[in-house]
Amino acid sequence: MKKLFFAVALLLSLNELKAQSLEKMQWFNEPEQWQIKNNSLVMQVTPNSDYWRISHYGFTVDDAPFYYATYGGEFEAKVKLTGAYKARFDQMGLMIRTDHKNYIKTGVEFVDGKFNVSTVVTHEKSDWSVLTLEKVPPFIWIKVVRRLDAVEIFYSLDDKNYIMTRNAPLQDNAPVQVGLMAASPDGNGFEAKFENFKVKHLADQRRLEWLKDHQ
Repeated sequence: MKKLFFAVALLLSLNELKAQSLEKMQWFNEPEQWQIKNNSLVMQVTPNSDYWRISHYGFTVDDAPFYYATYGGEFEAKVKLTGAYKARFDQMGLMIRTDHKNYIKTGVEFVDGKFNVSTVVTHEKSDWSVLTLEKVPPFIWIKVVRRLDAVEIFYSLDDKNYIMTRNAPLQDNAPVQVGLMAASPDGNGFEAKFENFKVKHLADQRRLEWLKDHQ
């Protein structure tokens, strides 16, 4: 009986720690309305906000909500996204950021009624790539894997089968901010829900290869 009680107490403790992980993060451009509940972050996205630098449009903006923590080394991050998208370019997803000139944001972008898996890679200037889905799913999972000097980007509709959409450069051996981003460049904001956000440390690949060759 004592063992059972201890196991239940340990499980509850672990769940509590998991639920508290979001509360240890911090805001860049905090939105007016947001809450954390049941290991989920729900925000009302700031109207007329975005992340973009220079290319094609000729302007720079850096004012959308971003809830993050700092990580070093190699890692895997993923999150479940659900959004009440309304206006053109409404978007939400993961962002990996070194500074205002170097970041990757990836997730969902709603354009002209179409649901796009979208990635913007910014190194001094921004680029944009999209993959349009035939149907609008109720939610989507986004996963990023940082290995060496690159980030691999995936999406999934069931958190089981992941499809790779991009491999983008990112400086290695440098700490980065990793977290949850949403923007509404043309709109008045929307409700964005992030569930089960998790960052998992990965052993350094170069070190693993060195150990393999020096056993």
